[in-house]
Amino acid sequence: MSAIRPRRSVLYMPGANERALEKAKTLPADSLILDLEDAVAPEAKVEARDRVCNVVKAGGYGPRELIIRVNGQDTEWGKADIKAAAHANPDAILAPKVTTGDDIRWLDEAISETGAPRSLQLWVMIETPLSILNLKEIAAAAKTTRLAGFVMGSNDLIKDFRAEPMPGRENLAACYTLAIAAARAYDLLVFDGVYNDIANAEGFEAEARQARAFGFDGKTLIHPSQVDPCNAIFAPAADAVQQSRDVIAAFADPANAAKGVLKVNGKMTELLHLAQARRMVAVAEAIAQREAAQ
Repeated sequence: MSAIRPRRSVLYMPGANERALEKAKTLPADSLILDLEDAVAPEAKVEARDRVCNVVKAGGYGPRELIIRVNGQDTEWGKADIKAAAHANPDAILAPKVTTGDDIRWLDEAISETGAPRSLQLWVMIETPLSILNLKEIAAAAKTTRLAGFVMGSNDLIKDFRAEPMPGRENLAACYTLAIAAARAYDLLVFDGVYNDIANAEGFEAEARQARAFGFDGKTLIHPSQVDPCNAIFAPAADAVQQSRDVIAAFADPANAAKGVLKVNGKMTELLHLAQARRMVAVAEAIAQREAAQ
């Protein structure tokens, strides 16, 4: 099972912006993606790489998880990005434009060649039509590699589908469901794509709630104003946590030994609900620890 760690809010920070990288140390985001790809102009790629790797090595980000997004393996910067990022030792490296299981194995080998520890995770962008068609193959590569998570590239999917954005994202629902199914089948993290309309707080909250209902572990973000609402939406509700604690206590009661179904606070509860309850309590406790460490 993937380690329980709060990853409600995963905020992109442009690697070329020194001020933004410094501000990120004060933001309540659970995870930070320090971006060398889309957010950086070609002429600034090398400078951004050096800056991002230096700030990761220097630390100061507290409990925030640090992920470096590198340029694609088919670009002039990709291999050097991977080498530098691995030496900086973030929590994960995020690779764009993967389409097959062979891409995952290539990335895993490239990271391993740097001497990076096995604890350095690989996350990948799911952002092309071919990646959707090959989701099972890509996810299955986790059995023999350091692959640990998917990040949905919703904007790229819309572009490549020649589609148009829809408020309810009906035209991406199948992609999301397949990605989540593949992630859960192979015990991977999976994160929703970004919401582009920064000024539309109501629209963002609606999309974040939808993402949680889909089953995403968290949501990627493009602006600090989205962090607090995202954290609130992806945190379990207090009454749900209390119900979970009651479920755990009920099944632990010796009087209920060997029972597979119980009534807890008026609700019929099975052993499958016990597993859910344990995870919810673990998530709530991890969030409390994370917030206490800010």
